[in-house]
Amino acid sequence: MAELINWCFEHINYWTVMLFMAIESSFIPFPSEAVVPPAAYKAAAGEMNLVLVIIFATIGANIGALFNYVLARWLGRPFVYKFANSKLGHLCLVDEEKIRRSETFFEKYGVIATLIGRLVPVIRQFISIPAGLAKMPILPFLLYTTIGAGIWNIILAGIGYYLHSFVPKEQLMEKVFEYSHAIGYSIAGVVAVALIFWILKSLLKKKPENGEQ
Repeated sequence: MAELINWCFEHINYWTVMLFMAIESSFIPFPSEAVVPPAAYKAAAGEMNLVLVIIFATIGANIGALFNYVLARWLGRPFVYKFANSKLGHLCLVDEEKIRRSETFFEKYGVIATLIGRLVPVIRQFISIPAGLAKMPILPFLLYTTIGAGIWNIILAGIGYYLHSFVPKEQLMEKVFEYSHAIGYSIAGVVAVALIFWILKSLLKKKPENGEQ
């Protein structure tokens, strides 16, 4: 993986950003941290355009998410879980627990899960699968995926751009993973608190209505 990450840094351009983000957003394991921050790091050096990095990364994320969505929608739950329990699935770091966790997340929060799920570690790569299994309409799916992936890519690009000012290239990936993991889990915590607040508010709102009956 280290050699692949180094290759990505040396050969990164808008098309490889899109390609690797498509791979990352599918069920094939590849860290987005190895793609967007190095491109943004180069943008800070004047070698690339930061806005285009984010745009191409988000297009790639949509392609990968759409791939998962179509497979899940047309092949169905039995195939998805059979793949998750296969040797090939395990090689791709897919297992039944991750799929079930993603389905539970989608069932709990509905279509908005395709947006907030893109910001939650572990859930991020798999949230498009339950969306496909639930046959979520494709236009809302793409809209929420674009917003969620765009936000995450902006965060990653910001990290890479910021680190250029004081981190040498050799230490970049170590710092990127350190920052992105901290930010990712912080976002997950904020999302969890916000959703709990929203659920409690909805429950309290329903009580007076039930009482009136």
